[in-house]
Amino acid sequence: MDAQRLDFLLNHFPQVRVAVVGDFFLDRYLVIDPALREVSLETGLEAYQVVAQRSSPGAAGTVTSNLRALGVGRVLAVSILGRDGNGYDLRQGLAATGVELDYLIEAPDRFTPTYTKPMQRQPDGSEVEMNRLDIKNRQPLPADLEEALLERLRAVVPRVHGVLIADQVPERNCGVITDRVREEIAALALAYPEVLFLADSRRRIGEFRHVALKPNHREAVEAIRPGFSGVGDRAAAEEAGRQLSARNGRPVFVTLGPEGMLVCTPTGCERVPAIPVRGPIDIVGAGDSAFASIAAALCSGATPREAALLGNLVASLTIQQLGTTGTATPDQVRERFARWSAGTLVESSLYQ
Repeated sequence: MDAQRLDFLLNHFPQVRVAVVGDFFLDRYLVIDPALREVSLETGLEAYQVVAQRSSPGAAGTVTSNLRALGVGRVLAVSILGRDGNGYDLRQGLAATGVELDYLIEAPDRFTPTYTKPMQRQPDGSEVEMNRLDIKNRQPLPADLEEALLERLRAVVPRVHGVLIADQVPERNCGVITDRVREEIAALALAYPEVLFLADSRRRIGEFRHVALKPNHREAVEAIRPGFSGVGDRAAAEEAGRQLSARNGRPVFVTLGPEGMLVCTPTGCERVPAIPVRGPIDIVGAGDSAFASIAAALCSGATPREAALLGNLVASLTIQQLGTTGTATPDQVRERFARWSAGTLVESSLYQ
């Protein structure tokens, strides 16, 4: 890919319409100043002193934020949130990035999934994440909410160029992507072959059918070798990618951290190298940024290899944004591509 081809793809992003269906979380950051140490009179335990807080859309919300930062014209959220304060904050955060909320469902008896991240301020002003506090739904999604979600999903598919499936919750059927929703996604993918369907899943990437996939190295190997523990080598990732692609009849993009990304078809895999970066990195959300940019590129006519390269470019930018789940703009992508093409980037990147 040359600069002219990159410009063509990036300039097409405003014409793209994408739906993101899945688990939207609120990322809530609480900045704690240890210099203000205070002990609770009632418990004798330290009471952490919060001096700043910030919130942003997380999980599927990280995907939508990246799509909008890249200039994708319309991004529609399809999910279920609680009717609670966290849900209000999440909706506000999504709206602030230009995400369309017409397909969101509010449920009074469900939590809005939330990652609360205490961040301890360091003497130099930097922040270090402490133990995260998770709010998730731990009961299966009720059938009436499941049916309401399916109705919205069926309605949105004819209106978009791509459907991104963000399956974040590890507990089976407790998030938005239930077994039944996954079956409907497979049926819709067959019924609408002109629409891109691309899935990312922490635990069940091997259960999706008829859609393109974006697992990381471990997720891909676990999908074909149940019970596998460890990391495995690149040969294992390639075999997993080929098998997953053969099952689905679609490309599979396997992220390899510092080694870049594999683009797999039933006949083989091609590695697209990572983009080097300098300085400290934070890999949180990097897979989501690659996921979003791969989808935007494919919906704009990119080849799978071109989409993987764009995913690597965007991830190389987001991992340099510390203490947050970053995003990248088209101008940043162009500048990073120019520097990479000129050979001025020298250190290895790391993301998953």
